Amino acid sequence: MKNQKNLAESVSKNLNDIFIEGLKDMYWVENTLVKTLPKMFENARDTRLKTAIKDHLAQTKEHVTRLEQVFEQLGEKAEAQKCFAMEGILKEGDEILKDTEEGAVRDAAIIAASQKVEHYEITSYGTLCAYAKTLNERAALDLLLRTLGEEKKSDCLLSSIADTNLNSQAMTDLLPSKNMKAV
Repeated sequence: MKNQKNLAESVSKNLNDIFIEGLKDMYWVENTLVKTLPKMFENARDTRLKTAIKDHLAQTKEHVTRLEQVFEQLGEKAEAQKCFAMEGILKEGDEILKDTEEGAVRDAAIIAASQKVEHYEITSYGTLCAYAKTLNERAALDLLLRTLGEEKKSDCLLSSIADTNLNSQAMTDLLPSKNMKAV
């Protein structure tokens, strides 16, 4: 029985460590997005997309605050740890901005890059919620679930913007003009 208790404590400690590491990653992610989203806003042209980015920036600032609350509840210092996966996704987003011309095609590319960010966040927050539940960190779980729900809604909104004409407009921008003769 004593060995089982030590093993359970060891597993719990290791899971707790992984939980804290994940929180640190997401704290870096959210703080980095606070700096990155204004650039996406400036490069977007579609008004619905600009509004979605602006609203998500405000939410992202709330996510930073929530993570700080989670750290406080856990008795941990709010500390960012560079997330190399998100760094790569954001670098790819920068390349998209450099490689596309202003307009519907760039807007469609911004949505694609933004959804990669959202999907990473959804996966990460989902995992953190599972850890918080397992570790019986109910207050942290409540805060993380709120953020997870907002990330899912943001992803759905981006899909809706893309599906309600933006992607079609981007395709039309690529087609030769009707006035041009076929070769």
